[in-house]
Amino acid sequence: MSSLVNAPLSADPQAILHEVFGYERFRGPQQAIVEHVAAGGDALVLMPTGGGKSLCYQIPAIARQRAGHGISVVVSPLIALMHDQVGALHEAGVEAAFLNSTLDWQQTQDVERRLARGEITLLYAAPERITTPRFLDLLDGLRQRGQLAMFAIDEAHCVSQWGHDFRPEYRALSVLHERYAGVPRVALTATADALTRADIVERLQLEDARQFVSSFDRPNIRYRIVEKKDPSTQLLRFIEQEHPGEAGVVYCQSRKRVEDLADTLAAAGIDALPYHAGLDAAVRQRHQDRFLREDGIVMVATIAFGMGIDKPDVRFVAHVDMPKNIEGYYQETGRAGRDGLPSDAWMAYGLQDVVNQRRMIDESPAGEQFKQVMVGKLDALLALAEATDCRRVRLLAYFGERYGCGPEPVAGAAPDDAAAEPPRKRAPRYACGNCDNCLSPPELWDGTEAAQMLLSTIYWIRKQQGIGFGAGHIMDIVRGKETEKTRQHGHDGLSTFGRGSQYAEVQLRGVLRQLIATGALHVDAEAYNTLQLTAGSRAVLKGEVPVRLRASLSAPAERRPRRERSAAGKTPAAAATLDSEGQARFADLKAWRAEVAREHNLPAYVIFHDATLAAIAERAPHTLDDLQGVSGIGAKKLEAYGAEVLRVCSGR
Repeated sequence: MSSLVNAPLSADPQAILHEVFGYERFRGPQQAIVEHVAAGGDALVLMPTGGGKSLCYQIPAIARQRAGHGISVVVSPLIALMHDQVGALHEAGVEAAFLNSTLDWQQTQDVERRLARGEITLLYAAPERITTPRFLDLLDGLRQRGQLAMFAIDEAHCVSQWGHDFRPEYRALSVLHERYAGVPRVALTATADALTRADIVERLQLEDARQFVSSFDRPNIRYRIVEKKDPSTQLLRFIEQEHPGEAGVVYCQSRKRVEDLADTLAAAGIDALPYHAGLDAAVRQRHQDRFLREDGIVMVATIAFGMGIDKPDVRFVAHVDMPKNIEGYYQETGRAGRDGLPSDAWMAYGLQDVVNQRRMIDESPAGEQFKQVMVGKLDALLALAEATDCRRVRLLAYFGERYGCGPEPVAGAAPDDAAAEPPRKRAPRYACGNCDNCLSPPELWDGTEAAQMLLSTIYWIRKQQGIGFGAGHIMDIVRGKETEKTRQHGHDGLSTFGRGSQYAEVQLRGVLRQLIATGALHVDAEAYNTLQLTAGSRAVLKGEVPVRLRASLSAPAERRPRRERSAAGKTPAAAATLDSEGQARFADLKAWRAEVAREHNLPAYVIFHDATLAAIAERAPHTLDDLQGVSGIGAKKLEAYGAEVLRVCSGR
């Protein structure tokens, strides 16, 4: 039997990484985090999706248990996430359990007895359960016996009212510090701007905790934002041309849009499923299970779907409606490409998105301070959508990080040299190399005159008639389009009538979108979405603030560099570099893995990731020793699956 299987247990984090999880080295800041937490330090960890965040508390928990400190408690917001993580730990040979509503009384009693006997290393529970008297009594008993090793608070952004997924039950977790002072705590999240980060520290009383902030950059994700025309057709074309047969997530704002779009994709032959809070719980679970366990499923969903989804081979995340802020956008797009292989973040964005998001904030019952913060967050996202420079630079700058492909902009502001751009000149090419603006710098045009016509029209109508009109009517006036409404209100006699006849409707719509996005126009939701001037309108009217726009956000497909993809999208990206014999072994290993996953009721990637299967297929092993050093094969998995892997690779 392999020496790895018989290796003695060690509390050293590096040894645990190799022995339990099958990895040779830590990535990025993982080692510093793990060593700090394993030594009993408090920490706040910000690490992007796919960066190995779970290991940052799982390895310290194992190390502290082996060193005699006892059990670690993990706060996790979702039952499905608990189930998969506990299953993955079992596969790696780690004693883990959860307490949640899926257990009956007898099963709950069994977990509690195992806890009392010290047989569990990590215990997962939801925040609302952890703060109940019964659970706190359980923790009290562990503490009295010196067997409470650590608290890990996952998805910690949920504690902040400024975060994109605030959950009030997280606020009660302050009891962990107040009641169990001295027990180390680590809070982890993939997404938090400076305001959210400060709120996490205050609410969880982590003022003295060491903060580890990893780079927010996901270099394997290509960011693309297109002008919304017919989003269903645009999305269908994107999937068919660039991701046929591959797994993806499509986000929509409304439940109806989710169901309609899922039907549209399914009718086109795409294996698409709907997911939203209005569906029966059993249907949601069935759809989620299919997405996690099958290849090539496209989930069409509201934001009710996604947290804790660890599927590594999601090749694209698409938004057919604009999210509320950059944190939400980043969190959602980050679910693509967790395996580090090329993936896409695609969004269709239009004037109505701006109007809808502004209206939702205006109509919110929240206080003015909260509304102001939400407007600021929306403005940053609008600036990202309207940007003609590198999107990655802007995205990272929002989180306080500088990227090396161009000047670091102030979040929400245009680059300093934007005003100097002459009309119809291409935007400068930055070195990111993996966003639409860097790959195909857009043509720019000077929309200042068109903006002044639109604003002047709104001004004179308000001045003469004291009423407002919506975007469509204002554009009709500027373009000189004679309609019943223009004649009825005498607007065909305005000095601006027809003065912008040279502009296409899509151009004027883009101008209005930018004016609203920058605050130079306001949409009055209480007055039928009519347009109103703001304090920012004057500077545009006086020519002090130029309006520069891209000629079109929807560049023709042939102008966009296409990634090399396998025929019909059938060969996973992880196996693309294998020769024909290696790909055959990879396919056999995938089929075997699917059978094991079904038997264990777990997603296939919990057994082995595609990258591990590809490494095995390339190595073509004949003995257990040949499997030594394959990333992702720890001692327990080698013992459990080594012989079967050899059998599959030999073709028997």
